[in-house]
Amino acid sequence: MDLTPDSRAAIAEALNQSVAETAVTTMLAQNFHWNVTGMAFGPLHELFQKIYEDHFQAQDDLAERIKALDAHAEGMLAGMLKRSKVAEHDGSATDKDMVKMMLDAQETLAATLAGAGELAASHGDALTEDLCISRGQTHEKFAWFLRSHLR
Repeated sequence: MDLTPDSRAAIAEALNQSVAETAVTTMLAQNFHWNVTGMAFGPLHELFQKIYEDHFQAQDDLAERIKALDAHAEGMLAGMLKRSKVAEHDGSATDKDMVKMMLDAQETLAATLAGAGELAASHGDALTEDLCISRGQTHEKFAWFLRSHLR
């Protein structure tokens, strides 16, 4: 792969945005896993766990791709929170509100990854594009699961 330094930097920046939002959503899912109550406790407790376990691994995959591009992977929580379009929450919410917030987070992540994938494709970086497509599909699948709880 023959990327210019500017291309590498732009792609890494898009991936760092993805890492930040993934990290914040990981903690959001874990927080909801701990604090969910109500009639749907069992399935939501399990779903939130699947989400945070998936996202924990995804953070590593995205950060390793950044390093493969010879760039710096943001590793500070403060930086991730500042950068993320997904907001933290204290976990005090109804099960329905938790599902809505997690759904919004999944849709945000899917959109961010789609943009990162398009950027990578425009620079000829098929490997990053592929990673972003795969991750985006995962977030859309979680969004579908969450949306199904609201119908």
